[in-house]
This record gives sequence, structure tokens and C-alpha cells, in this order.
Amino acid sequence: MKIVVGLGNPGARYAATRHNVGARIVDRFALERGILMTDRRFNSRFGRGRLPRGAGESPEQPDLDVGLLVPETSMNRSGEAVAEALRGLPVEAVHEDLLVVVDDLDLPFGRLRIRPQGGSAGHRGLEDIAERIGTSEFPRLRFGIGRPEVEISAVDWVLESFSEAEDVALQERIPLAAEAVAAILIDGVVPSMNRYNRGSDAGE
Repeated sequence: MKIVVGLGNPGARYAATRHNVGARIVDRFALERGILMTDRRFNSRFGRGRLPRGAGESPEQPDLDVGLLVPETSMNRSGEAVAEALRGLPVEAVHEDLLVVVDDLDLPFGRLRIRPQGGSAGHRGLEDIAERIGTSEFPRLRFGIGRPEVEISAVDWVLESFSEAEDVALQERIPLAAEAVAAILIDGVVPSMNRYNRGSDAGE
């Protein structure tokens, strides 16, 4: 089974903030794939569905079993939800079957960056997941939110809403990120890196 986790903070206050773009991408993926995110499991909004295998796969291969998770803990406690889900669901190999979708301050706005593993780059949600599941060797899809051009702390920046111009751009960038999620699940991390890590700048 594959697990996709979209990171954010719960509640209407944070729904449109930069820190919640990971959750928004997973919600978009769920909408496009007809997966209902209405269950409350693992301290999260949870949905489960199936994706068709890639074109090169044997027709006898079953469809992919996919679980979608949007933790309803605070961002800094995201690992609680992920660890509980990994205990309760038939995930065979975390380093292949867990995908975390997350915002990234160090990427320009709208840029996508797929990695098979890595550090947290100071992201508290990723830090907590790695600590609670005992490894940082899991794929992640980072979505660039950029750094502020004015003097504002990183904490305040990520908890602000996107600008009007960014909101317009997100109408294309979030669907592209949801497309990248599907590619990672169906085609694998490396082919998806080659496709989405290049030329994914907003406006290209």
C-alpha cells in the first residue's frame, strides 16, 4: 500500500496559508481521483482509493492501493499521525511507499522538487515525522513558497496567506503538483524527478 501525506495545520484559520499547501495538494489529488477524504482516522482526515498501474505493467497486476492522509495534529506533531497510520495500514516499505507533500521556503514560489529521501531543511513537520518513524529515508514532494522580500520572520511568513497573484498562479501549480503525486505513485520517484524537477518554475 502507498501512503501520501499532505502537511499543514488544522482549522479554517490556517487553510489558505503557505504552510498548508501540502494539504491542499493532497486534497486536489483526492478530488481528481475521486477519493473521499471524509474518514477520521490516525488523527487525520483520511481517504483510501485505487490507481491504475503504469502502462508498462502487466495487465495482471492489481491496481495500486493508496491511502491519503492530512494530519489534524499541529504541523509540529505531524509524525504522530504518520506513525499511527504506518502501524495501522499494510505498508510494506517506508522508503518506497510513503510520500510526504510539503511546503519549502528555500524553493522559489511554485517550483516542484522531488527527492527520494533527505533532511528536513528546518521543516518542523518533516523533522517530527523522521523522529517518530525512526528514518528520514522516505520520498517527499516539496512545493516552493519562496522567502519573503521584506523583513518578516519565517514563522510569520509561512502562516500568512498567499498573495492575490500567487493565488492566481496556484490554480495551475497545485494541479501540476497533484499530477506529480500521481506520477510518483505510478511511475516511481526517479522518472518523476526527471520530469518535474526540471522546468517546473512558475510561469514556464
